[in-house]
Amino acid sequence: MKPATVKQIKDELKELPEEQLLNLCLRLAKFKKENKELLTYLIFEAHHEPGYIALVKEDIDDLFEQINYSRMYFIKKGVRKALKSTLKHIRFSQNKETEVELLLYFCTKVKGLPLRVKQNRVISNLFGRYLITIQKKLLALHEDLQHDYGKQLEELKS
Repeated sequence: MKPATVKQIKDELKELPEEQLLNLCLRLAKFKKENKELLTYLIFEAHHEPGYIALVKEDIDDLFEQINYSRMYFIKKGVRKALKSTLKHIRFSQNKETEVELLLYFCTKVKGLPLRVKQNRVISNLFGRYLITIQKKLLALHEDLQHDYGKQLEELKS
């Protein structure tokens, strides 16, 4: 079965009654955890972005605290898990300012890892790649925000 295009779905949703639309949303939320998380963001968090950012930062902190430092394999796996969670929350928000702030926070947490971990090629490449990503994303922001976030970026680079 080939899925319908977004335009076809949008047109069809316009014609549905409100109660049926509600039932479709609830049914969609039952199938995947990510769908439920997105609906939670849209309903409860989207109107208060600073609060959402604070919640995501707490989540990132928890993920970094859970990292098992016994072997490098577990450390890399934990860092990738934190990155995946960060990117998922950025995708929910679709706000450039939120994206830059969360990526800066993630990179700050990576920089705070023990020295032997930061010398790992995979983690250092990941860190460098996201510093470049942040630098590109900064160009889309307002000048004042570029300056503020630019300072944080320079601190991370040094």
